[in-house]
Amino acid sequence: MDDLPDQLVWEILDRIMKTTDRNNASLACKRLYMLDNEQRHSLRVGCGLDPANEALTALCIRFPNLAKVEISYAGWMSKLGKQLDDRGLLILSDYCPSLRNLTLSYCAFITDVGLRHLTSCSKLSTLKLNFAPRITGCGILSLVLGCKNLTVLHLIRCLNVSSVEWLDHIGNLETLEDLAIKNCRAIGEGDLVKLGASWRKLRHLQFEVDANYRYMKVHDRSVDRWQTQKVPCENMLEMSLVNCIIHPGRGLASVLGQCENLESISLDMCVGIRDCDIISLSQKSRNLRSLSLRVPSDYSLPLLMNNPLRLTDESLKALAQNCSMLEEIMISFSDGEFPSFSSFTLNGILSLVKKCPIRKLALDHVDSFNDDGMEALCSAQYLEFLQFVRCQEVSDEGLQHVIHFPSLRTLRLVKCLGVTDDGLKPLVGSQKLELLAVEDCPQISERGLQGAAESVSFRQDLSWMY
Repeated sequence: MDDLPDQLVWEILDRIMKTTDRNNASLACKRLYMLDNEQRHSLRVGCGLDPANEALTALCIRFPNLAKVEISYAGWMSKLGKQLDDRGLLILSDYCPSLRNLTLSYCAFITDVGLRHLTSCSKLSTLKLNFAPRITGCGILSLVLGCKNLTVLHLIRCLNVSSVEWLDHIGNLETLEDLAIKNCRAIGEGDLVKLGASWRKLRHLQFEVDANYRYMKVHDRSVDRWQTQKVPCENMLEMSLVNCIIHPGRGLASVLGQCENLESISLDMCVGIRDCDIISLSQKSRNLRSLSLRVPSDYSLPLLMNNPLRLTDESLKALAQNCSMLEEIMISFSDGEFPSFSSFTLNGILSLVKKCPIRKLALDHVDSFNDDGMEALCSAQYLEFLQFVRCQEVSDEGLQHVIHFPSLRTLRLVKCLGVTDDGLKPLVGSQKLELLAVEDCPQISERGLQGAAESVSFRQDLSWMY
């Protein structure tokens, strides 16, 4: 071992993926210990860090070249010792000059003072905060002003981030490429306009409104501050919007029609999506590969919008016509959906399968998809993954067509009432599927799955029926 060059030893250590194995290897000899200390670039700590500040100091001294640090207190209780506080972030700023990526999860004692300590981390480019209840908009502002190289910012359940002045400064910097804001109650769709020119740099956007907080404030008109304008977001690759209000022709609706390089989009329980929005998306985002659409329950729509949600087959046909690279489709209707307000017919869904190279199809509570649809899938030459959740119009007759699907390798059935063991019999011994997963389907037994795929998974909890 002593004769090996340092570069080769580093290569060996790089191939040890598990932290425990890496730690054990470093104890084999003094040379490995020293080289590991120099090469260790990432660190993940949490509840076992006790006393927190002293232990973190020792780790930072031992590993002087740390570039990525994750501190998570998930499952923490007071008997496990004190959590890391603001002094802990001061320690990171003092001892980790190479720090680029920092994630803080469930750190309940970190405040704005701690974030100000991070402004001396000149190389910091990624910050992810998951449930940091004492952080406010002032702390985020000081961080944004001090860390000029910030490209990734995730704020998840930061309930006290109320002011949005920091969004203005991010807009001026034009460095942000990945932004996630989830369940930060005081930040609404209208505030995103403050990103300004930074929209041009964004490649990944996740924006989620707290559903419970939204419905308590159904008259919140913050989005009205966002007037009709062209949003420069030609570099956007992935977008996820959850519980958002889409107002006609402005705000997020204008964003949907400007993402020419978009590859993946998820619209989950977004109120106000119309055919014209999806059509505009399909015409602009011709590189789209993945679409996930979860339609909200119609009973809530009159409270939130003057016009009810309208989505028809025209949306699906536009996607089929314009998005020739579309590979993944996930469509879900939440409980309480009324077909008179919003529905896709079987023909609309099949138009996607016929014209696009669909490899993954997942349908949840889509009652328009039936045995005729299963028969039509026999000509879906690219389909590899198929999932049905609460699709009650698919019966054994339709399930027996699976054996004829050209490329299908994975089938998942969840809470489907119309299928039984008989529908799976053609698959038994056929070696057709790599994975067959059945969850909470009352008429399928574990015995019925045996031999139906190379790997089978079975779970049955019927409490959802009662």
